[in-house]
Order: sequence, then structure tokens, then C-alpha cells
Amino acid sequence: MSLTLVLMRHAKSTWDDPTMDDSQRGLNARGRIAAPAIANWLVAKGYLPDTVLVSSARRTVETWERMAAIMPETATMESNPALYLASPDIILNVVKNQTSPVIMLIAHNPGIAEFAERILQAKPDHPKFARHPTAATTIIEFDAPNWDTINWQQGRAIDFVVPSDLDDSPFEKT
Repeated sequence: MSLTLVLMRHAKSTWDDPTMDDSQRGLNARGRIAAPAIANWLVAKGYLPDTVLVSSARRTVETWERMAAIMPETATMESNPALYLASPDIILNVVKNQTSPVIMLIAHNPGIAEFAERILQAKPDHPKFARHPTAATTIIEFDAPNWDTINWQQGRAIDFVVPSDLDDSPFEKT
């Protein structure tokens, strides 16, 4: 059986108010453009999640809300406080507890970048993969009967994109 993980770092967030609690920061103008652009890419490629896991931070929830308007209404979103600034081990534990064959996880760096590097057998050949900038999205496939059997270095990178890779992107090209 094949399982698919759509792993995404949240879209670009605002730093307008330095007194604001980090978890309450929303998306800035660039992030509000990038989130639906990535959603359009996912739909065009057929990478459609059944379950979407987001951290409890406002910027991850807002990233999904802007994407959900474009995605088919089949995905259910779950906010998981454990994903807020989570380490790769915590992310792995959250993923291992899933049951849907295609899940999407939206969280934060450095955990997302470290998780992506550790879960893959081989890294994608992309200059921005190691940094995993905002809205970077990796499609990872596993040959596994269920999520609780996956472990480090078992995933295959099927695809990787950053907003600047997309056609007609207003963002600086890679």
C-alpha cells in the first residue's frame, strides 16, 4: 500500500508587531498570495489530502484556510498544538498516529526542514530544499501498510516546490 505525505511549511508570516505573541502572527501579503498558489499547484498535480494537520499557530491555520478555498472539500483540518515549533521526532509521532492514506501537515521551521531531510531516502535536487523556505512543499510517498510503520529514511520525494517555482509567480525565481 502507498501512503502520501504533503509536507508544507506555513506561508510567509507578518512581523508587524514585535510585541505580538509568536503563535498569533498571521500571514503577510506575500503569504496570502503564496498559500493559494501552492493549493492550485497541489490540485493541478492531483496531490489532494484527506486529512490536513496544522499547528495551533495562527499562520498555519490561515495558510490552510487560504488553501482550502481552492482545494476540493474532501479534506478535514485538525489543529494539533504539538506541531507548534515541533521537533522532527514530534512530527514523526504525529504522522504515525494518522489513518488517512493522504495527509498534509503544515508546520514550522526548523522542524519541517529537519523532518523532511531525515524522513527521505534521498533529497530532491532543488537548491532551496535544505532551507525549506516559507510555503515550501514536499510530496513524500511511503510503501507502507499504515502510518505507524513508517520511520526515518523510508520516504521517497515525489515532488518539491517553492512559490517562486510556479508559473506566473510574483516571487523571485530560484
